Amino acid sequence: MEKALTLYELNSLVRETIEEELHQKYWVEAELSEVREVRGHCYMQLVQYDRSEEGGKRKRYENTPIAQASAKCWQSSWQLLRPYFEKETGQRLHAGMKVLLQVYAQFHETYGFSWIVTDIDPTYTMGDMARKRQEIIRVLKEEGVFDLQKELPLPLFCQRIAVISSANAAGYGDFVNQLENNEYGFQFHTQLFPAVMQGEDVEKSVIAALEQIFRGSENTFDCVVIIRGGGATADLSGFDTLALAENVANFPIPIITGIGHERDESILDMVSHTRVKTPTAAAAFLIDHLKEVLEVLIDAQERITRYAQQKLSTLDAQLSVVAEAIPRLFSVVKTRQDARLDNMQEKMIMLIERRLETEQHRIQLVSEKLKSLDPTLLLRRGYSITLHDGKVVKDVAALSAGDELETRLAYGSVRSKVLPDTT
Repeated sequence: MEKALTLYELNSLVRETIEEELHQKYWVEAELSEVREVRGHCYMQLVQYDRSEEGGKRKRYENTPIAQASAKCWQSSWQLLRPYFEKETGQRLHAGMKVLLQVYAQFHETYGFSWIVTDIDPTYTMGDMARKRQEIIRVLKEEGVFDLQKELPLPLFCQRIAVISSANAAGYGDFVNQLENNEYGFQFHTQLFPAVMQGEDVEKSVIAALEQIFRGSENTFDCVVIIRGGGATADLSGFDTLALAENVANFPIPIITGIGHERDESILDMVSHTRVKTPTAAAAFLIDHLKEVLEVLIDAQERITRYAQQKLSTLDAQLSVVAEAIPRLFSVVKTRQDARLDNMQEKMIMLIERRLETEQHRIQLVSEKLKSLDPTLLLRRGYSITLHDGKVVKDVAALSAGDELETRLAYGSVRSKVLPDTT
């Protein structure tokens, strides 16, 4: 039976074998499942999933890795690689990122096996990021939501602002101060909805803030501003996700982004109503928008004033013409009326005279008739009139014995008394 080896001896044999057989450096493609920094060193977990072709479509079987390994980047290398990678890609290393690493094998008797990272190729990661971005954009366009925000009208008086930002971010303070101290004296009303603005929690936190704004009432605010200031550019990966883009694209009021991208637009920028670079640029945009509205109103006011003045001037001229014409018209009318009155007066006089003549003739006829009926004429002819109590006696039967009668003659009257009938 061969002599047994101690674990240290066995591990030393493994280390020597690896150093002899795997002494060169290798470029390896992998996905990061974990990234952490400890005392200036970077520790990574590398993973590869099974993406087999089936029916022309890729299929990931239950997210089960077919390979895993630990990798380390020592502080001396990490201090050089990290700023270069972040500057080129605009992102920090994070879980889910595809990377191309230059590594060599290392085995330690105590700590075991790991790959030691000596270089990172940012172009590979950028290509994978670009592919993911293009896939997200394709999905958004297929859903028909990519341009929905840009179709929303920005209210003319956009003054009630919902702000999604970190409460302690310098950019938020700059945004509010610039709105409050604008040179035109415009009044803005802002309300903060705090959210995480860097790292892996951006998506979940910003979506939660949007839901809170929506639940409050879509009529409460004129627009939403998503701003970020003071953080590293490499912390912006959370703004390039499908879920966040869908929530922003479908939001019912305009969303303005100012999250500090120095390179390309994020997907969040692409689907928002308006994209600006910084929080102060977002404030300037809102101020300029209100200034443009004010200028339109001032221009409209000036045009209305000019039109009113022109109209008043025209009416004043018309009134002057009318005022000058009125005396002449009045004189003509008065002359016509005077002539008409004179004519009517003459006609009335003629009518009155004619009526008087008619009435005089009629009176004369009546007078002649009355004369013919004058009883004195009958008396002169020998007739007499007998009266009883001042009334003409026409029937003897109306008299009684003892009644006193008056008989009028042409010349004088005779009184008599009725005697009893003796026959």
